[in-house]
Amino acid sequence: MSYLQLLEQAAPETMLVVAALGLLSADLLGLRGLESRFRRLICALIACAGCAAAIGWLVVFPHQANFLGGMLVADPMIRLVKIGLVVLTVFTVLLSVETDFTPHVGEYFALVLFGTVGMMFLVSAEDLLMIFISLEFTSLSLYILTAFDKRNVHSTEAALKYFLFGSVAAAFTLFGISLLYGIAGSTNLAEIARAAAGNAVRAIDGGDGSAGKLIDPLLAGAMVMTILGFGFKVAAAPFHLWAPDAYQGAPIPSAAFIASASKVASFFIFAKVMSTGFAGFEGSGAWQAVRAGWVPVLAVLAGASMVVGNLAALVQSSVRRLLAYSAVAHAGYMLLGVMSGAGLGLAPLVYYALTYSLGVVGAFGVVSVVQQHTGGDRLADFAGLSRRAPALSFCMMIFMLSLAGIPPLAGFFGKFYLFSAALGVGAPPLGLLWLVGLAIAMSAVSLYYYLQVLKQIYVVEASPSPLAHPAPVTAWTLVALAVGVVALGCAPDLLTEKLAAALRAVGV
Repeated sequence: MSYLQLLEQAAPETMLVVAALGLLSADLLGLRGLESRFRRLICALIACAGCAAAIGWLVVFPHQANFLGGMLVADPMIRLVKIGLVVLTVFTVLLSVETDFTPHVGEYFALVLFGTVGMMFLVSAEDLLMIFISLEFTSLSLYILTAFDKRNVHSTEAALKYFLFGSVAAAFTLFGISLLYGIAGSTNLAEIARAAAGNAVRAIDGGDGSAGKLIDPLLAGAMVMTILGFGFKVAAAPFHLWAPDAYQGAPIPSAAFIASASKVASFFIFAKVMSTGFAGFEGSGAWQAVRAGWVPVLAVLAGASMVVGNLAALVQSSVRRLLAYSAVAHAGYMLLGVMSGAGLGLAPLVYYALTYSLGVVGAFGVVSVVQQHTGGDRLADFAGLSRRAPALSFCMMIFMLSLAGIPPLAGFFGKFYLFSAALGVGAPPLGLLWLVGLAIAMSAVSLYYYLQVLKQIYVVEASPSPLAHPAPVTAWTLVALAVGVVALGCAPDLLTEKLAAALRAVGV
């Protein structure tokens, strides 16, 4: 390996860093005297140019490599996830153009790009140290973005809670990594799985003539610590307590970024760590190598997330908190993809995470427009929106129905794809059937609170104050998101075929 090859592999991330430094310099040296809206527009154009260059590089120069024992890995699936992350960053940047919550424009857009760089390195890693460093680099950007609205005390409170919960989760994660290093003498995921298979299990007699294996307590502790750390990152119950405050207190574009891009990156690396680093230790179900493992633990977390998220969302009067508890419920659904294994579950997981992210970014975009003109994000603030802004209301209907899983939108096929993959694993006759049944039941519950939003928009009488139409950049961004949700629902092969080809290319 040469430094030139390494630089070539890290070129997309380098382009985003250059764009971030460029817009910081431009804002500091030449834009401070301009009106805030023009500063945001120029910085957004520079950020989008860097994102476009990164996407172009990923598309035109595909690579497949593994540098420094998993520190930086490239394959078709990782490339698709990186492209998805950059696209979500572009949508976040565009939604930020018309939101005036900070005079520190250059710093805000630079942090969005730095957060994306951290996520791109995160999904490219197969070494626990690189995963941890990338995860914390991303988290630091998200903590600051949450606190960026200095005029709102709720933003500071949300960032403090997010930071404190994140610090504790990082400590648990680092402790789990130290245990894994003690077991394997390596931080590479594949090496950990091989070493653990030989050193961290012991044979037991089932008492009925059956033989099995029991996980060493040290490895069991490492599993628990790892699940706890990633459970916080993906906002799975009971590690979700930061999410409602962060989604409600953060500036809306920051909340959209946390709910979308960070969710995609976190779930992708979570699935990779569990299916590669703990391969052979899944536990019950189709995997009988050991008597206990991480799949039953994740099944409990998934069920708790679905129940807690959906039931808590039923009583919310703030749409932003409703979306937060909805995210907790969707984390439960996406854990099905993590449990389904690297082969069966990874493609449905990536499809679901990307399509969910499009819907939630669009929903936050509509909330941003409503909040700018009404001063709030409560359900009552959406009353009669269809009579005041019909196009905006139609986009919100698409986003809400997609999140609820109504055909022919992307959310429906995402759930179908993910639940089908989960039914394909597990020991007969039940396997993960009980969890899929719970997911379907909770999806029916979620329809109630999504329809509550649409009821305010289409049924409740309009408030006397008129709502201005969204600015052109925001309007076209919302339209593009709505079109993407409809297109990926009506023609899912646009993405699923690429995901299947990517898995075939890496030998899955």
